[in-house]
Amino acid sequence: MLMRTDPFREFDRLAQQMLSGAAPGTWSRPSPMPMDAYRSGEEFVVVFDLPGVSPDAIDLDVERNVLTVKAERRPADVPDNAEMQVAERPLGVFSRQLFLGDSLDADRIEAHYDAGVLTLKIPIAEKAKPRKITVGTAGSDRQQISA
Repeated sequence: MLMRTDPFREFDRLAQQMLSGAAPGTWSRPSPMPMDAYRSGEEFVVVFDLPGVSPDAIDLDVERNVLTVKAERRPADVPDNAEMQVAERPLGVFSRQLFLGDSLDADRIEAHYDAGVLTLKIPIAEKAKPRKITVGTAGSDRQQISA
């Protein structure tokens, strides 16, 4: 129903490990936009951690069955005469794409942002919900064909 995003993400991860000297199987730096996704009843819920991002710096777009989440983390207000000692927080524009299956209703996505957490609720499409199909019987006007 909900599929992971970028097919090149694994290549990027491996290249990052090689360039940073990290041991294989370890990840030296977390994703700037970590995500959890789960199904709850009749909807999928996708949760992104976006600490330090203001709500007006979040952009959500759906084109065909691709949901794009973009967020910009801007630099903190540091006085001009300050000397930076540690700068580990990633800054800039970050983006994730989710490919939504046909069984999800992309027209009714709800988004909520609170305390640095963006929550998206994506309903299951009506056509994808389980339903009963009645089996009819032939009426008395049924014709028999003989050979």
